[in-house]
Amino acid sequence: MVESVQGGRGHLRPGSGVVTAINEALGDAPQAINADAYGTWLFRLKPDDPRSSARWLDANGYAEQLASEEH
Repeated sequence: MVESVQGGRGHLRPGSGVVTAINEALGDAPQAINADAYGTWLFRLKPDDPRSSARWLDANGYAEQLASEEH
């Protein structure tokens, strides 16, 4: 068995918390992410520290950050 190059990498996470739900429907229909990338969720997270989630970015915030870093 060969592990992919990306398979051994850790996942970046902006904070810590408790996973409260997993989108089980994606097991049967993973293509739902491609059909609606911003409307389909993978899991729900309750942050350990609610102040940490204030730093999380939505799609628009991320695009703004990228644009500001290009200069």
